[in-house]
Amino acid sequence: MEYAIQEGYLERNPLAGVKRPTSNGGDAVDPRVLVNELQGRQLLTAVSYVGSVHRNRGRRLVAFFGCILYAAMRPAEVVGLRLSDCHLPEKGWGTLTLWETRPISGKKWTDSGERHDTRGLKSREPGTDRPVPIPPVLVAMLRAHLKEFGTAKDGRLFPNERGDLLGTSSYWRVWQEARPLALPPDKVASPLARKPYHLRATCITNWLRAGLPVAEVARRAGNSPEVIHRRYAGCIDDSEEENNKKIEAAMGWR
Repeated sequence: MEYAIQEGYLERNPLAGVKRPTSNGGDAVDPRVLVNELQGRQLLTAVSYVGSVHRNRGRRLVAFFGCILYAAMRPAEVVGLRLSDCHLPEKGWGTLTLWETRPISGKKWTDSGERHDTRGLKSREPGTDRPVPIPPVLVAMLRAHLKEFGTAKDGRLFPNERGDLLGTSSYWRVWQEARPLALPPDKVASPLARKPYHLRATCITNWLRAGLPVAEVARRAGNSPEVIHRRYAGCIDDSEEENNKKIEAAMGWR
């Protein structure tokens, strides 16, 4: 509308007087979806059990889900991850330099006619990247994945079984089959890690609880600090007793 006014097509914004609902925090992360360290490891192990040994349907996706759990990557970012984006030393921390996402838009909505679109990073200017430090556990996971499965012809780490782009339905089905293998029945019926995206929320929450500045968490996760504050406040401020002790210390009561 502002552009139309600027170009002389409109004299004023016809939507200026329309009332819009304000945000009520409905996108806040539910703490019940977050996994602890043991549950995270059990879920990744369970992924490796999905499918036959011949097809390796689950085992080829263990590191895929590891990227979400330990690097807070969005699934579409993991789909587009290439070997050239990875610094994977034999020891210590590595780095993933993210610059591309491959979301599914449908053949009707992409210029190429393919199901997957090729886009830059969410909330980033076109052509900019996002380096993300990754812990040794994920470095080892990715090195093992490359040793066993290699890459697609274009260097992508996680193609489907035919070497094409990995579809949402493929990794979603593996995840749904892995949850009952890793979790007791009451947890399977709960919201715990119901979606692969919940692993990203777990990673971001762990960074916050570790004491990383919100701005650094936002940079690594590819969000704004405002989004981090809004979505994760209820996940990190969940210890009333600990918070009360901090107040007592600040007031000189102990």
